[in-house]
Amino acid sequence: MTDDRDGSTTADRPAALTPPAGAPPLITHGSEQWALQKLYDAAGRPPLRVEVRSGIAVGPPAADAAATLHVHTRRALFKLLAFPDYYLGACYTSGEVHVEGSLVDGLEELYRALARAQPPGPLQRQLAQWVYKPQRNSPAESRHNVHRHYNLGNDFYRLWLDDQLVYTCAYFRTPGSSLEQAQIDKLELICRKLRLRPGERVVETGSGWGALALHMARHYGVTVHAYNIAHEQVRFARERAQALGLQNQVTFFEDDYRKIDGRYDVFVSIGMLEHVGLEHFADFGAVIDRSLAPSGRGLLHFIGRTHPMPLNPWIERHIFPGGYPPALSELAPILEPANFAVLDVENLRLHYAKTLEHWLARFDANEDQVRAMFDARFVRAWRFYLSGSLAAFRAGEMHLYQLLFNRNGVNDVPWTRDALHL
Repeated sequence: MTDDRDGSTTADRPAALTPPAGAPPLITHGSEQWALQKLYDAAGRPPLRVEVRSGIAVGPPAADAAATLHVHTRRALFKLLAFPDYYLGACYTSGEVHVEGSLVDGLEELYRALARAQPPGPLQRQLAQWVYKPQRNSPAESRHNVHRHYNLGNDFYRLWLDDQLVYTCAYFRTPGSSLEQAQIDKLELICRKLRLRPGERVVETGSGWGALALHMARHYGVTVHAYNIAHEQVRFARERAQALGLQNQVTFFEDDYRKIDGRYDVFVSIGMLEHVGLEHFADFGAVIDRSLAPSGRGLLHFIGRTHPMPLNPWIERHIFPGGYPPALSELAPILEPANFAVLDVENLRLHYAKTLEHWLARFDANEDQVRAMFDARFVRAWRFYLSGSLAAFRAGEMHLYQLLFNRNGVNDVPWTRDALHL
């Protein structure tokens, strides 16, 4: 069932000459050559081949292309022309488009070409605003957004994450490290950056399935309050804390970060800032300020950009509603009002690409089980999401920052970076 060239299955896409059931009429010789050329030029003329069902194509020969994009319907072609950022994912998910060759390589080349292409014109921007309206992140909306992604079921995530269910960038001391070891090394790297000491109080926001909170308590003797609004994650984390005998050291609150109470020596947020939303960055900074002791320190680990731009609209609507990966320049509302001092910034972009290689391989190896849990459309959507994310980190479209900070004027900081080396 598996086509080794793109990692999909025959059940996941239409046959080469068979459009999806109920699809509009096949593309005919009229405007398709014009539409294809406009689409190809707007994408920056990547080394990809794009074919429609009439046989017309643009781009290099298939043998020389990173991948071939097959467009099966007139509707799909003109949707791609109008709003490619959204409709490439949508049409791949529906089966109106499939990719022959490596989906990851094709998307990586597309990202690289788009970085050189002309920005969209006013008509396309207007169409985009009509089609796509980002989700917001008020307390009620945040719960809804989180539920749509993180509450898909722990059994689903067990199929392709590591054994601790760490769903953030790992840290590969060598490219050949296992995913399990790389995730442990990531947890250890964070603890070393924060210079945790026995007896300190730590607050974590967006604690996932609890791996970091439990690691900090178990290996560094700290007390942790962890806040998370994803019910399935909190339930799993509490069970793990009980099994490890850490229930008196780690408390998992099923609550919004805005409800954090008390004073702490350390504030840590791993993979959660992307879900806060720009409009709430000042609120997030105020929570850190009121929570952190006068000598406190903190770490933000988040997906970001080199310059401000929104998350891919298809990903934001169907995978990560409310998501926004910020540029470093956009962190000012978090850091500046409280006069926080940045101590260190590290970019682990290629480590996230390596993490996604592991996740995608495990997802593909378990696609039959994923399909049984959901359906073939879900498999295609999540393959596109994981493949597109891997391509984005490889191409420099996405970055992974770890930003360490403390109260301004506090001099209890390491003299060198030697202690960080694992």
